Amino acid sequence: MTEYRRILLEGAPVQVVRHGDELAAPDGRTVGVEEAVHLPPVEPTKIIAVHLNYASRTEEFMTKLPAAPTYFHKPITALNSHRGDVVRPERCKWLNYEGEIVIVIGRTCRNISPDEAGDYIAGYTVGNDYGLHDFRDTDAGSMLRVKGSDTLAPIGPGLVTDWDFRNKGIQTRVNGVVKQDSTTAEMEWDMNYLVADIARTITLVPGDVLFSGTPAFSRTVYPGDVVEVEVEGIGTLSNTIVQGPAPIRDDCGAQPTESEEVVSTAMGGDWEFRGIRTPSKDLYPSTVTEAKDQVNNRP
Repeated sequence: MTEYRRILLEGAPVQVVRHGDELAAPDGRTVGVEEAVHLPPVEPTKIIAVHLNYASRTEEFMTKLPAAPTYFHKPITALNSHRGDVVRPERCKWLNYEGEIVIVIGRTCRNISPDEAGDYIAGYTVGNDYGLHDFRDTDAGSMLRVKGSDTLAPIGPGLVTDWDFRNKGIQTRVNGVVKQDSTTAEMEWDMNYLVADIARTITLVPGDVLFSGTPAFSRTVYPGDVVEVEVEGIGTLSNTIVQGPAPIRDDCGAQPTESEEVVSTAMGGDWEFRGIRTPSKDLYPSTVTEAKDQVNNRP
C-alpha cells in the first residue's frame, strides 16, 4: 500500500508520499506528518454519498434498506481537509458527525460492472459526512443544505492505494470518547457495487469521491469538540467544530428549525419515541424538550 497526501509546502500545494513520520515531495523536500498543513488528498469534480448502507444504522432507524442504494450530492464547496475546522453556522444547533470510508476514482468510469469497478478505483480515504439537521425539514429530499453546507465534507489525511476494504474497522471518537465502532462487514453494498451503480448514468472522473455510508450512533457535536474518524489501514481524520462567524440570515429563505423530525434524527433516530423519549433509552434525554434544553446549555 502507498499513501499519498496533498499539503501546502512553502505556500504551494504539493502531492507527497508518506514514509513513516515524514512526507516526501517529488523534489526531495520533506516535512513531518505532524507539522504538515493538509489539503484534501484529491480535487474532485463530484462528491457523492450513499444514504443507508450499514446494518446497525438501518436497525437504529427502525427501517429497512431499499432494494438498491439511494444517493445524494454534496457541493464541491463543502470539501474540507484533515485538521480543517468544521463550521456550525450561528443560529444552528443540530450538527452531527458521520464517520465514513471514501472511495476515490482513478480512471474515467462509465457503464461498468461491479466486477470491473475495482480497476477504476484509485484508492480510499477517510471522510466525515457531517449533517446540519437544522435544515432537515426543508431539505429532507435533496439534503442540499443538511449535507452540503460549507466545510461539511472533510476527507483525508491521505489517499491509500491497494487497500482491501473487506472486514475493516471504522471508529468515530469525540474528544477521545468512542461514539461509532463498526466494520465494513456491516455494509449491504460494497465499494465496487456503489461505483458501478453510480457509473450506470453518471460519468465518474479521476479524483471524484463517493462516501460509502455510516454505522449507527451519529450524534450532535458542539463548538470546541474534536472529532476523529479512524479507518483500519487508512488512517485517522481529525477536525474541530467551530462556531460560524455570522448567523444564518433571516431576511430570506427557510430558517433553521428544531421540529420532532430534526431532534429525533440528531439525537438518535428513535422514531417510535418522538416526543416521548424515556429515561430507559440509554444516554438520551427523556423528552424532546429536555433534548432541546440540553443543546441550549451547550456552546
